[in-house]
Amino acid sequence: MAGMETPSLPRDVKVKLAELELELSEGDITQKGYEKKKAKLLAPYIPQTVGVDPSFQIESRLPGPIQPSPFSSSVAFVAATRQPKSRASNSRDERYRSDLHTEAVQAALAKYKERKMPMPSKRRSVLVHSSLDAYTPPDTSSASEDEGSLRRQGRITSTPNQGHLNVEHWLNKVIQSSSTSSSASSTSSHVGGKPTASLADLMAHTHLDNHSAPPDVTTGASERAPHFERPQVSSVRGVPRGFNSNKMETADGVPVNSRVSSKIQQLLNTLKRPKRPPLKEFFVDDFEEQLEVQQIDPNQPKPEGLQTTPLQGDPLGVVTNWPPSLLAAVQRWGTTQPKAACLTSLDTAGKPVYTLTYGKLWTRSLKLAYTLLNKLSNKNDPLLRPGDRVALVYPNNDPVAFIVAFYGCLLAELVPVPIEVPLTRKDAGSQQIGFLLGSCGVTVALTCDACHKGLPKSQTGDVVQFKGWPRLGWFVTDVKHLSKPPKDWHPMIRDAGNNIAYIEYKTSKEGSSMGVTISQTAMLAHCHVLSQSCGYTEGETLTNVLDFKRDAGLWHGILTSVMNRMHVINIPYALMKVNPLSWIQKVYAYKAHSALVKSRDMHWSLLAQRDQRDVSLSSLRMLIVADGANPWSISSCDAFVNVFQSRGLRPEVICPCASSSEALTVAIRRPGDFGGPFTGKMVLSMNGLSYGVIRMDTEEKLSVLTVQDVGAVMPGALVCIVKFEGTPYLCKTDEIGEICVSSRASGTSYYGLPGMTKTVFEAMPVNAAGVPISEHVFTRTNLLGFLGSGNQVFVVGKMDGLMVVSGRRHNADDVVATALAVEPMKFVYRGRIAVFSVNVLHDERIVLVAEQRPDASEEDSFQWMSRVLQAIDSIHQVGVYCLALVPANTLPKTPLGGIHLSETKQRFLEGMLHPCNVLMCPHTCVTNLPKPRQKQPEVGPASMIVGNLVAGKRIAQASGRDITQFEDNDQARKFLFLADVLHWRAQTTPDHPLFLLLNAKGTVVNTATCIQLHKKAERVAAALLEKGRLNTGDHVALVYPPGIDLIMTFYGCLYAGCVPVTVRPPHPQNLATTLPTVKMIVEMTYPERSPPKYTKHQHLKCWLIWTLVYPPLEFLQE
Repeated sequence: MAGMETPSLPRDVKVKLAELELELSEGDITQKGYEKKKAKLLAPYIPQTVGVDPSFQIESRLPGPIQPSPFSSSVAFVAATRQPKSRASNSRDERYRSDLHTEAVQAALAKYKERKMPMPSKRRSVLVHSSLDAYTPPDTSSASEDEGSLRRQGRITSTPNQGHLNVEHWLNKVIQSSSTSSSASSTSSHVGGKPTASLADLMAHTHLDNHSAPPDVTTGASERAPHFERPQVSSVRGVPRGFNSNKMETADGVPVNSRVSSKIQQLLNTLKRPKRPPLKEFFVDDFEEQLEVQQIDPNQPKPEGLQTTPLQGDPLGVVTNWPPSLLAAVQRWGTTQPKAACLTSLDTAGKPVYTLTYGKLWTRSLKLAYTLLNKLSNKNDPLLRPGDRVALVYPNNDPVAFIVAFYGCLLAELVPVPIEVPLTRKDAGSQQIGFLLGSCGVTVALTCDACHKGLPKSQTGDVVQFKGWPRLGWFVTDVKHLSKPPKDWHPMIRDAGNNIAYIEYKTSKEGSSMGVTISQTAMLAHCHVLSQSCGYTEGETLTNVLDFKRDAGLWHGILTSVMNRMHVINIPYALMKVNPLSWIQKVYAYKAHSALVKSRDMHWSLLAQRDQRDVSLSSLRMLIVADGANPWSISSCDAFVNVFQSRGLRPEVICPCASSSEALTVAIRRPGDFGGPFTGKMVLSMNGLSYGVIRMDTEEKLSVLTVQDVGAVMPGALVCIVKFEGTPYLCKTDEIGEICVSSRASGTSYYGLPGMTKTVFEAMPVNAAGVPISEHVFTRTNLLGFLGSGNQVFVVGKMDGLMVVSGRRHNADDVVATALAVEPMKFVYRGRIAVFSVNVLHDERIVLVAEQRPDASEEDSFQWMSRVLQAIDSIHQVGVYCLALVPANTLPKTPLGGIHLSETKQRFLEGMLHPCNVLMCPHTCVTNLPKPRQKQPEVGPASMIVGNLVAGKRIAQASGRDITQFEDNDQARKFLFLADVLHWRAQTTPDHPLFLLLNAKGTVVNTATCIQLHKKAERVAAALLEKGRLNTGDHVALVYPPGIDLIMTFYGCLYAGCVPVTVRPPHPQNLATTLPTVKMIVEMTYPERSPPKYTKHQHLKCWLIWTLVYPPLEFLQE
């Protein structure tokens, strides 16, 4: 190979070698890939050489086009697909499972394969120019031998007749080229007596016109022109400022096309600007003008329908003998049906642990209410009073203790605040929960004995103080800790009013926790509408798989079930992990009529159903899918029906619902008539959804989203679709907007947040003319959707998952579903993927973080990441700013094991995510890079302010309002001096305490009333005038520790007309450090007298030193 001359090679081989050299120099391929491709090209023209890997020569003799290397660099994009390795079975987040979507993703990747798309690579150009500054010596540092290492040797590879260039030859070529004028050919240099030629020497004899660069992998365009000029390529160090942006010349003057996009070059030009601009540039308003304005696509779809009309739900039926409140229902069933089963809890083996009857629920709730009001006290002062908020901290496997505590608080007229159990002091989101408890004024937390033993303890045995939490008193609500109320004690059971019944916490998109207040009227009305919509009857059995502390698990399993005297079988989350079929087994064992699940539970049961054949779901009349608002739940619903229809499940049983923390239940599908239509489905274009419009499509397309309806509007509710930005105008019929609900069965406010409450709970939708559509206020649900035909509600996403990138809307769940559909699907550890957006240059950028399997190699990681970029670009037509892989089980978790999204985003922004593989693609999504600085025509007002501040000029001044004349009857404001005010206060309010002195334990050790402070100040003033012989205006040093004595002496100086100078006394045990500070203060003020507060025995040493240092001073002892 070394002895082959360049002219002996065919012309097409020379062209391919030239492009191969350019790809290596720009970092588009790895060194190993370069060697293999080069060997394939040259193998037919050389004999087999001893010592060379035979695989290269064997592969090189294969006919056909050049095949890309199966090995990728750390950020190289491999177009050739490989058979995925066999991996152990692993569960995936099935909220986003869709066979159709998986097929669409694979089809999109196949299109990229056909187009031979290059991988996004680490751009590290090594270019040769005639200028000395343009030369960059090759990287000679040792790189990792791992194929997936991020460190690669960026060296220039020579033509066959010269071998590899070394550093000496590089320096010689730089010196010789810099000494000659710029010409079409560079001066040849010799290393070891052999003529050398650069990459440009070979390219000078080749023609590159017929070889266009492959398109960028992350662009969404499907068509490329056969001939085009590549954007300018530049090294960070090498390209001169005056270089042509379209064409680039090598050392021989041959123009070649570049591979780096113009956006990257813009970013590099921006970074070349000096970090500290000159002072005159501060006077130019060019920051906003530097960013390119996003141009609106004139061909983007726009809503064309008519204005929507609000949708009214069915009238709320009148139920005879309906309890006036939820507590009245507990009392009724506890006294008339005491042996009726209320709640059954299971252990992790699926066996019943305890069945709570309605009689036990009533008696235990009474005991707890009496104990909370009468037995919890602090020095004969009750800790809890009616209306106080109380935290309920119970684990997910103890619903019996929770329901007793919940109704016990209601009987005691306390406001329960259910929260999750804190496991450690640094739980994800724990600090925000603590802020919520502090804002609610919670001082007592109720828990069970088992949970209390598991909480972290201090050395004294008390529960530790969690970060950000208020100081709480923990009380265990087990039966042995409760007191039996006397016979003459009865709780006050009132009718439902507007008082707060309970507070349900909610986590916002930013991670802050807010408390949604639910009034007693709303709680009762919500039970009423759920009973009517679901058709609940007395004695019915409900199987609940959800968390019973919030959302649908609380509404159905704790509140509505008690109102209708239902029996609830609670399935703990730990049991679902061990046996996903447990809820189906309990439905069959208890002949349950209703079940409350999520789509993930349905899919888990599909995976395990082969092991259980003797089950029947014929007793089910309603299977409520709590996360039916998630568009990706439709796949699990359809698959569940297909599998279990042979086991007695009727298709009309599936009832998805939509709900939110603010509006509670928004819509739910009612069980249809047997054999009748029961569902509504729509196939929507994702491109249309990104512009907020509804466009029907077919499932054969790749970028489509299939959604199912979530039923009809709740009885007695009014629903409308409004624009989620700005004024809540009604949307058009083919436009996506936020769902708003006006109903009595909805939340009231965010506790302690009146501003946000007005925005969310007091919305007033208006029509196109700006006229309110109703006199009633609406509640924003945080759900995005539209109203379909037949008065059906469709939901396509949530506001919390909305990402607006370059004016287009994308949903985080959709991006997660696309990433999970990429082969190999089991690469992600248990489907744990987090998608969120960050602000970069005044626009949102998408970030995807995933946990990779422990056995995943670096090569597998970057191949998977590259495929994800392709799939997201093809399906959603959007670029990913950052794709990061972290080790398994390292992302912050929620109490039920999910990913804590806001905490993950916070760690990403703080640089505390610690990923093991990162792929940054800013050039694909940052489309508004700053423009080069231009001379501004005029100076703006904001620039004047900033410029004057930098120049140190005083640009403005502020003055307070004038003091008005005081009225004669306003005695308190007539005195302009503190001494006069204190004298007046001593006469009018002598016993009013002005100051309290507390010790380290918080105990009051000294007080000062108005008369005490006045008399003490008079004595100090008399001592200063008589013994000190001071005059008005003399300075007096007050060497006192902070306390009441300092205040009294201060006012004494004011009484005497002297100027007090407060000085912290020197510490007796650290005089060398504290005395110089006192000396400096005294020398600056030079007071005439200093009355220190010391006893002679404790501070005798300090007195002596004080006298020696300051002999002119006279000391007065009070």
